[in-house]
Amino acid sequence: MDQGSLKRRLAAILSADVEGYSRLMRDDEEATICRLTEYRTTIATLIQLYRGRVVDAPGDNLLAEFGSVVDAVNCAVEIQREMAERNAELPDSCRMRFRIGVNLGDIIEEGDRIYGDGVNIAARMEKLAEAGGICISGTVYDSIVIKLGLGYEYMGEQAVKNIPELIRSYRVLSDPGAASGQAAKTEKNTGRKWHKATLALTALAVVGAGALTLWHFYLRSAPPMDKSASTERMAIPLPDKPSIAVLPFANLNDDPEQDSFCDGMTEDLITDLSKIPDLFVIARNSVFKYKGHSVDVNNVGRELGVRYVLEGSVRMAENRVRINAQLIDATTGGHLWSGRYEEPMVNIFALQNNITRNIAEVISVKLTIDEKETVPERETDSLEAYLTFLKGWLHYRRFNPQEFRKAIPFFEKAIDLDSNYGRAYAVLAKIYLAAYQSRPWRNKMELTPSDSYKLLNI
Repeated sequence: MDQGSLKRRLAAILSADVEGYSRLMRDDEEATICRLTEYRTTIATLIQLYRGRVVDAPGDNLLAEFGSVVDAVNCAVEIQREMAERNAELPDSCRMRFRIGVNLGDIIEEGDRIYGDGVNIAARMEKLAEAGGICISGTVYDSIVIKLGLGYEYMGEQAVKNIPELIRSYRVLSDPGAASGQAAKTEKNTGRKWHKATLALTALAVVGAGALTLWHFYLRSAPPMDKSASTERMAIPLPDKPSIAVLPFANLNDDPEQDSFCDGMTEDLITDLSKIPDLFVIARNSVFKYKGHSVDVNNVGRELGVRYVLEGSVRMAENRVRINAQLIDATTGGHLWSGRYEEPMVNIFALQNNITRNIAEVISVKLTIDEKETVPERETDSLEAYLTFLKGWLHYRRFNPQEFRKAIPFFEKAIDLDSNYGRAYAVLAKIYLAAYQSRPWRNKMELTPSDSYKLLNI
């Protein structure tokens, strides 16, 4: 295969296997196979709920990928919680305990399969994990340490099979205060040079941020300095095709409940742009961390490794929607295109299509005739059903049992308003399926057995 044709990308990889699987098979082959099938179905459901994909599942092993490392680790934690709940009902000799490793790294994609050191390191992290535990690489730790309410125990720099470099490794702890002082001390001593470099970079970042603030407020009339996200300064290398990040659209209405519509508009644009084969689009999870914050587009380009950034705002009044959008080249800071749209709310899907087509034309992405002429199919003919669905989606996307419980009435109302609303049915089915597969989630959602049976009627 021509190396130039290989598709590379960054991904979070989860690798899992059953500790002591051979012993379990020897003791009771049929029961072990049945239990593994049941557990693996539950794990696959959780992976889907956290927006991941099962790549392969040979024997007692499982490999999955995620667009977000936060989703990958949250999923790993939820898997272990679910497995612990189920194992508690079994004799110790029959318990099926999984080891999970998570890595964030470069992968090679070929069809539905993935390869590369990013995958191999995840598998090595799995081997370092205890039964029922999770081990993550240093790249994962750096990305999630301030984002998740978990504890981490430093395991040192580990030599792992077929990887020439030592890999910083951490054990994930469900209790943030459970990490031992010795482990923290060991990390401090063995990683002194690394931490000094981090502090130095942090200091430079603070100075840089101060300079940008000064420019923004006092020197905007002066000739701009070179603060663009040049390709040499990218934190992540630019992909080999046009790349774009769609920032969360700002809500210019006084009503905070309209956030669901603004977020829905942003997500729909991300989805529509992702359908263009020659365009690399940053996933929702990566861009929504900027929601509600004043951002520098050039910094966004550097952090996400994209050339183009789309930002905009939404205002609604008297059943009309006004959208302002602008496309910026993050490598130069130049404005490439801006547009202002005002339409009746009933034309929202056509409006989204117009924005998508304009962006594609500006950045010279080739669209087929079908892609140019196709207006995204309406999800529903009922505007009220669509807006109700978005309110439910605001809760659903937070992916926890309590928020799922809050989302259910909105999806049910959307279906009442439009009995043919396929997307509302699909998401509601996923909620009930999650409850059916996971007892802890079912308990936290406070669903009754009759609620769970609704899955059969969806």
